[in-house]
Amino acid sequence: MNQRPEAFADALVPDSYPEIHPRAGRPETREESATAGSGTGTVVFLHGGNVANWMWESQVRALPDFQVLTPNLPGFGTRTDEQWDSLEATADDVAAFVAEHAEAGPVHLVGLSLGAVVALQVVARHPELASSLLVSGAVVSRVGGLPRALSALQLAGWEREWFWRAQARAFRLPADSVELYVRHGLSVQRGNAQRMLAQVYAGSLPAGLGRYGGRVLAVAGQKEPGVVAKSFAVLRGQLPAAHLRLAPGMHHVWNVEDESLFNAMVRQWVSGSVHPGLINPA
Repeated sequence: MNQRPEAFADALVPDSYPEIHPRAGRPETREESATAGSGTGTVVFLHGGNVANWMWESQVRALPDFQVLTPNLPGFGTRTDEQWDSLEATADDVAAFVAEHAEAGPVHLVGLSLGAVVALQVVARHPELASSLLVSGAVVSRVGGLPRALSALQLAGWEREWFWRAQARAFRLPADSVELYVRHGLSVQRGNAQRMLAQVYAGSLPAGLGRYGGRVLAVAGQKEPGVVAKSFAVLRGQLPAAHLRLAPGMHHVWNVEDESLFNAMVRQWVSGSVHPGLINPA
């Protein structure tokens, strides 16, 4: 795993990570960007549940030649005082943010976990917004059994520090991210988490997803829970041209488990192809 800058843990606090990251040499105006001929477009990263936009710090550093947007979803990061309403409302919120802040040129939408589910809603409701879509760990099948029971235990321990430290270990977070993760987790309203989990675990594809005509790559960590791999078949039903791949040896939050592979995958995808280090599902 790549080593983060030493200042990361001290400088990064839940309410300080920016949402807009200009690329190196970015033209000053949208008009200049449209005519410069060297623009590489915008990459939009949508964060997972129980974290915020700071989870993409490594990916932002790896893409200096792109404009990168890392919006906080309602109820998370700088927006913990806001209410999580619905996946649909969150998708509209993201679309409005991108429309306001993206440079002229292609937009590449990337989401992990909750961010992947929201990203699917975005392209279903705003199919013209993004040129390509990359989702990792998208749960679109109904979640029941043990995972649903565990979510009830999560909510029971929501406001306790030990719970968040246990979660950090389970997700294999880097040591320099644990304190940030714990502080942020304790700031998230339990009611928001309860509504969000209920909507995600209901497991359905958004209406109109089949209208999306951009390129699609759906990825899962090879060691993710089975419900994620089961979602591949559901996605293929609506998006028959989608590329489906597994990240070898990876778990759910693999953008920090193997930063190098994740970053290389994103760069190769937005450049037009699938990274050869990913494998076809059985």
